[in-house]
Amino acid sequence: MSQEVLIKKYPNRCLYDTSRSEYVTLDQVRAMVVAEVPIKVLEQKTGEDITRTILMQIIMEQESDGQPMFTLDMLMRFIRHNGTEAQQQFTDFISGSMHMFAEQQAEFADNMQKALKGTPMEYWVEMGEKQMKAWQDMQKSLLAGMQDSKEKK
Repeated sequence: MSQEVLIKKYPNRCLYDTSRSEYVTLDQVRAMVVAEVPIKVLEQKTGEDITRTILMQIIMEQESDGQPMFTLDMLMRFIRHNGTEAQQQFTDFISGSMHMFAEQQAEFADNMQKALKGTPMEYWVEMGEKQMKAWQDMQKSLLAGMQDSKEKK
């Protein structure tokens, strides 16, 4: 597991990645989370840990774009259980469900690889994975270049 990245949030709402010595966007912070890089976000002025707030902000932006992950019913249930005696049980249930889902996804991917091992399909899957990685790397480079050109202006 990689080392925790410390990000400082300045009063002007800019996020600063102290490990890379550069400003980052919420999308870049999201990419770190997706890549399972541990992060910690501190309010620069007070030193307060605001990691949860930043993660909630990322979720809010994702929910307003495209296909929302949470239904209205789910959001209402979150609100209803917040601050009640059942809050910890609800939190434990959601956490356990997410953990189980991640384990099932990993097991499914592992079983698919085992099933394809030694078949012609294995070649096509590997080629697709390589192309997807190349595409993602190209997107990262493009976004980094766009960010650099914005900062220079």
